[in-house]
Amino acid sequence: MRKLKEFIIEKLILICGLASIFFVVLIFLFLLKEGLAVFKTVGPFKFLFGKSWYPISEPAQLGILPLIFGSLLVTLGAAIISIPVGVGCAVYIAEIAPAKIKEILKAGIELLAAIPSVVLGFVGMITLVPLVKSVFHLPTGLTALSGSIMLAFMAMPTIVSVAEDALYSVPKTYKEGALALGATHWQTIWRVMLPASSSGILAAVMLGIGRVIGETMAVMMITGNAAVMPNSILVPVRTLTATIAAEMGEAVVGSEHYFALFAIGIVLFIISFAINVTADLFLHKRQ
Repeated sequence: MRKLKEFIIEKLILICGLASIFFVVLIFLFLLKEGLAVFKTVGPFKFLFGKSWYPISEPAQLGILPLIFGSLLVTLGAAIISIPVGVGCAVYIAEIAPAKIKEILKAGIELLAAIPSVVLGFVGMITLVPLVKSVFHLPTGLTALSGSIMLAFMAMPTIVSVAEDALYSVPKTYKEGALALGATHWQTIWRVMLPASSSGILAAVMLGIGRVIGETMAVMMITGNAAVMPNSILVPVRTLTATIAAEMGEAVVGSEHYFALFAIGIVLFIISFAINVTADLFLHKRQ
């Protein structure tokens, strides 16, 4: 009976794993079916590298380069903010904080991860946007910088949680050996713990970036939604995700605009897939 139960459980787990892969493949095929139709009227090069996004003009101009640059600019800004802060918080929680404070901080990080993005976007509109406008003396605070700061705040729980797990998984003998050889606590963290957990920390960073690149509501609310080529981080931008969310409800089914939005979905799918595969490779590099 026990072997039968184990057999059933193993097969159920296998079925669940195969089903998840099957659903992802179906989603990608659906995106391909709808998105590739846009290339009947606009070439792939012009679509990816065109600088004008006017989907309802005559003729439609479907260049998504400003959207790609907007996404990359916001993502880069969020990464610059969230990576050092997130890794630093993970080191503090894993190696420095007392046990009671550690539990409180971990619970707080989990609560931050549970806050809906639309709530964070609303908070950013009320507090962050006016602050950016007044500090930099801008006509509007709806800029890429505002989106970067808010997305960094959203990415940090993922980075802190995964990086803290990576630090915690380092064998205790590494730390004990370093301390026994006369290294200080800081030297042990810097020279032993961080290098030993580097693959997990890099995976945490990649997963955090994946969360940022796929975020929709917050960036749509506080980045200004201007589909123009950005020349600095202090100007309004529009991201790929925000474009899909803002325009899908208005696009006529079967139109060039409709197919172009699905093609943007393909680009996002490929970017997210590449980020997740990279994170997985880093995570298993030393295993």
